[in-house]
This record gives sequence, structure tokens and C-alpha cells, in this order.
Amino acid sequence: MSRSRLVKLGLNIDHVATVRQARGGNQPDVMSVAWEGIRGGADGITVHLREDRRHIQDQDVFELKRTISVPLNLEMSVNEDIVRVAMKLKPEKACLVPERREELTTEGGLDVCRGRKRIQQVVCLLQARGISVSLFIDPVPGQVEAAGAMGCDFIELHTGCYANRKGARRRQELLRLEKAARLAHAIGLGVNAGHGLDYENVVPIAKLPFIDELNIGHAIIARAIFVGLRNAVREMRQLISSTSLRTI
Repeated sequence: MSRSRLVKLGLNIDHVATVRQARGGNQPDVMSVAWEGIRGGADGITVHLREDRRHIQDQDVFELKRTISVPLNLEMSVNEDIVRVAMKLKPEKACLVPERREELTTEGGLDVCRGRKRIQQVVCLLQARGISVSLFIDPVPGQVEAAGAMGCDFIELHTGCYANRKGARRRQELLRLEKAARLAHAIGLGVNAGHGLDYENVVPIAKLPFIDELNIGHAIIARAIFVGLRNAVREMRQLISSTSLRTI
């Protein structure tokens, strides 16, 4: 039986907190930005509580959880301190990501094969608290299969390589993403995607089979400088909606 569905948009607001932390204080206000994004059509709010707290702070995630009207997706490492915060917070969703202190942003997918034992522990802990768990991975069959063995709910496909390629090389990356999405669906995993997506490259990703949600931050926040956040989110929402309502 076929059905139509719409790919959801998760708005990542980390970069708003980066601007705030550059000067201290509370401007721009993270809560106000989250609500403006929701008014523009965001289906969820995503934040990464990093170990060094370089942008999003603990108080941000708890206030977001209390106040927003859409699901909160917490990107997080498997660090014990961060896991404790997540267990207390109980966001609707958590996405486990790799993290290195010296990186500007997450540079690649989680190595589920190598970190199997600790990742499995964290997946079980979070799910026991009623949290839907995703693993941020590269579109590699072995990683998809390892994620399935973890018993997680979703994977989030790392689209950074796709975003950084052009022409034939981008098409090759798109094919890798499609194969990974099909494999994940076949073994019972939900499929999200994100990293490096913008107004120019998002449409082919939104068209991929079995994608449930796209998490996008930097491009939307950058666009908001020119058109305002609500309009920037609305533009991205319209791009995704126009291409992702389909029969599968």
C-alpha cells in the first residue's frame, strides 16, 4: 500500500548561541529564536550540548524543553557528563554524535563499529527514559548495519560529503546516501539526514526515499541575516515541502 508523507524540518539553533556567547549576556535570545523558527514552520528544534559548552548551555536545553511546542532534539556525545544531563532533561529525541574539542563543527559520522560497547550502553540508558535515539553516521553499509544492531530508533545520515562535492562526485555521494537510506529502512530504522544542507543542495536530499527529517542550521541562520528568521525557515520549509510530498 502506498502513502504520501512530508519530510520534517528540524531547525538547529546552535549558531544563534554562538553569537550570544561571543559577547555574553542574553542577546540574541535563544528561546525567542526557537519560537520564531517554529512560527516559520520548523517541525522541531535541534541543539548540540557540547562538552566544552561553547554555544548551547545547560540552562538553554532545560528552558527549551519546558517552553517550546515542538519536539526537542538533543545532539550529544557519549560523555558521562552529557549523558547525565540528557537523562535528567528527557528530550523527545537524542542524536549521538562524535565530538572533538578542536573541531569547528561535527566533521564526520559516529564510528558505531569501533565504539560499539559505549554506544550500546548510552542507547539503552536513553531509551529507558523514553527518549527516541538516533546515531549520526556516514552513509556506509557497515555503519548502518552496526546501528541497527544497537537497537536505536533512527540513524541520521551525514550529508557533509555530499554538500562539499560538485557535479559527478556529488551525484556519487547522493547515490551512497540513497543506498544507505534504503538499507536502514529495510532493517527497521528510521532515517534522518543533515550537515551542510542549504537552499541550493537540499532538494535532492529531500527527494531521497524513506527520509523522515532534515536537520539544518547554519544555512538558515545565515539566510536570516537578510530576510529574517521566520522567512528563512519558511523558505526552507517550502523547498522541502515542494519536493518531499510523495508516494512511497
